Amino acid sequence: MNTQQILIDIVILFAGIFAALMAVYYILKSDIQRFFDLKNIELNKESRAHILPLRLQAHERLIIFIDRINPANLLVRLHQQGIAIATLQAGILNEIRSEYQHNITQQLYVDSVTWGVVRKLKDDTIAMVNNAIQGLPADANGIELSKAILQHMASIDENPYDLTIELIKKDIHRLF
Repeated sequence: MNTQQILIDIVILFAGIFAALMAVYYILKSDIQRFFDLKNIELNKESRAHILPLRLQAHERLIIFIDRINPANLLVRLHQQGIAIATLQAGILNEIRSEYQHNITQQLYVDSVTWGVVRKLKDDTIAMVNNAIQGLPADANGIELSKAILQHMASIDENPYDLTIELIKKDIHRLF
């Protein structure tokens, strides 16, 4: 055999091997793809199983946050007999900001729209307290501030704190 014939035989051999490998690949391609799809589904199930409790806990914590910044609960918790208006205002604002900072990481686990509503509720609560102060005389006390805030809350048709909690509940129901 001469070298030219050996080279032709090698090329034919490699072409045959290549053709056989391509045939095997096309035959097994759908099985391979199905295997990787099943692996991805398993990984997604596992990650959802691990993240679901975190998401539920985040929703629970946001409901507690909303309940704690609700003026009806906040004023009962912070009010003291004879408290000065400035002291009560500072306490309320500090409590709202502290609660918000404590729960800020929960935005990772809730819908961005829900988080936006929670953040707006916090901002609106701060604005409501600051606006209530402006409508009071300079010699007013903490009781008058509390009354002004609660009167404003009573004048609102739908309680924004209850509406936000309902939104969070709907967000939870979408998880299942």
